[in-house]
Amino acid sequence: MKHDSDPVQNASPTVPEMRSPDTLVEPGALLNGNELYVNRELSQLAFFARVLEQAADAAVPLLERLRALCTFSSNLDEFYEIRVAGLKEQCLLQSPVAGPDGLTPQVIYARVNQRVRELVDQQYRLFNDVLVPAMAGQQICFLRRPSWNPAQAAWIRNFFFAELMPVLTPIGLDPAHPFPRILNKSLNFAVELEGKDAFGRNSGYAIVQAPRALPRVIALPADIAGCEHGFVFLSSILHAHVGELFSGMAIRGCYQFRVTRNSELFVDEEEIKNLREALQGELPHRHLGDAVRLEVADNCTPAMTAFLQEQFGLAPGEVFSVNGPVNLVRLMQVPDHVDRPELKYLPFRPGLPKVLHECSDIFRAIRDGDILLHHPFQSFAPVVDFVRQAARDPDVVAISQTVYRAGHDSVLLSALLEAARNGKEVTVVVELLARFDEEANLGWAAQLEEVGAHVIYGVVGFKAHAKMVMVLRREGGKLRRYVHLGTGNYHSQTTRTYTDFGLLTANEPLTQDVAQVFSQLTGRGQTHGMTHIWQSPFTMKKELLAAIRREAGNARAGRKGWIIAKMNALLEPELIQALYDASRDGVRIDLIIRGACALRPGVAGLSETIEVKSVMGRFLEHSRIFYFHDDGAQRVMLSSGEWMERSLSRRIEICFPVLDASLKERVIAEGLKPYLTDRCDAWQMAPDGSYMRQPSREGEAAQNVLLSALT
Repeated sequence: MKHDSDPVQNASPTVPEMRSPDTLVEPGALLNGNELYVNRELSQLAFFARVLEQAADAAVPLLERLRALCTFSSNLDEFYEIRVAGLKEQCLLQSPVAGPDGLTPQVIYARVNQRVRELVDQQYRLFNDVLVPAMAGQQICFLRRPSWNPAQAAWIRNFFFAELMPVLTPIGLDPAHPFPRILNKSLNFAVELEGKDAFGRNSGYAIVQAPRALPRVIALPADIAGCEHGFVFLSSILHAHVGELFSGMAIRGCYQFRVTRNSELFVDEEEIKNLREALQGELPHRHLGDAVRLEVADNCTPAMTAFLQEQFGLAPGEVFSVNGPVNLVRLMQVPDHVDRPELKYLPFRPGLPKVLHECSDIFRAIRDGDILLHHPFQSFAPVVDFVRQAARDPDVVAISQTVYRAGHDSVLLSALLEAARNGKEVTVVVELLARFDEEANLGWAAQLEEVGAHVIYGVVGFKAHAKMVMVLRREGGKLRRYVHLGTGNYHSQTTRTYTDFGLLTANEPLTQDVAQVFSQLTGRGQTHGMTHIWQSPFTMKKELLAAIRREAGNARAGRKGWIIAKMNALLEPELIQALYDASRDGVRIDLIIRGACALRPGVAGLSETIEVKSVMGRFLEHSRIFYFHDDGAQRVMLSSGEWMERSLSRRIEICFPVLDASLKERVIAEGLKPYLTDRCDAWQMAPDGSYMRQPSREGEAAQNVLLSALT
């Protein structure tokens, strides 16, 4: 590739015709003040809306549309558990502090709940009116109570008595049995009773909690269901037979509900002496945090809704009435139970770089040249083999690795256990505060310590989010370092569904930089004069700003200025301002932002040369790639972190270069070019923060990232 060539040939951005924004953005007003920025929470909801649009897209295979619907629910759950919970706390504290967008917590909170209400209504209409009928047309049926025939009713009744009733504990509410503690996101039923109980007292309300161990949809035998794949909701089974739990009393009503709670862990890192012990004490309480959202079925009476609302201390605006199951996220299991390949994405087998096909010794292969892996299109197996071979190789002296999200069943960490048993010096930097992975990380930390590994719990106040493995091997009488650096987690499941890049290298200056970062994480000493790696919270933000300003300087001098950045979120105000300044200087800026974006593109006099795309396809776009034209040198950096304040100031992140010219060309060709030319899965951001699906150009075949990458 010539240094002065464009990374993307014939890919000049074409802005599609956008719908008129509700609130016009005035360029003059944006040049100063808070309107420079789109609100983070509202931008995040715009991303969720794009996920929901995947469920509505008839071009997506039917069962994948159901998965997208469930993913929307899962995203919304975590959003309420963390972001909305934080907003609510600020509101309760009457915090007047506004973010870069100028909106107070109170204003954001009200707008968020209103927008979520609209999206949830859209979600249930899509489920009931589109997906359920479409699946029924494919012999995949959700059997509702009014439609049960005698054979189905009998089978369901037997299931209730055999599998469900023995594990149910109905709780009648009275002074001795107050309202129970309801676990976060659990399925529950509020029951209205009439008549005398066993002790001769007037009955009233009762609560029945569905066992968390049971699936929320039950598969019926095909001959009973009357279709190839018939499912009944657990809630329907309990509704039909709840009277069996309250013998002698009449059921006046049974209403499903679910509460979402604040799931942020409250651990004061500056005050505690042992983070691990403090976290172990806090984790059991995560499911019982303050309520932030109540979901009830739309048949729930106003009186019962008010009663539940009072029990959870919620305002009317925090209650959501839904037309269907209150826990749609649990339908994620349905596609796995349905063997209909034509209703799912086509399977594909991840490939391997040619060099690894020809050489089974991974250390020799890395010595011969850097190896780039593009997941999930290329297998994660070479990374596993890298650590496994190191664990068993008598010449390997030491292995160091960072662990952020690894999961409960990690082949990589199992290999590290083996390495420690084999007498290697094993050092693992485990981030205990990796949200929702704390329990798994605690478990691995304990196992590693038992076999003699050195376990370091990150740095107080800074999450260790960098993705690094370093192997120290004795060769020819001296020690040599081998390194893997990645943009994604060392997690076997996500490596099959997230797009990420990984680099295996023995480049001495680069591996020396990695050694310095590990030394800093373990010994807390300062790093000195790193050659290639940009690291937060120390140099990454400064280097990014310098790179942006170099492009601006080149543009002012009449030379070409071009920035392409692909990441999950863009929120850091200083970087956004630098991009605005570069745009005014004439730098072309292409941003591929999957999720929240606070920058406003396409504003006259401010960001005319900036375009923002979000690509929503089969895989979750997770890689972070930063391209700077650099006066023809074409610098390509890969990173573990976003352009967010937390990533640049409160996390340990790394940003590393792709030095090999052919691998740099691959990153551009596979990681950037398809996204800039996508005409199938791309959404374009308007100045007001809204998004529009980017249409195919007239006479141009649809092109999406997946097909481009696979071919």
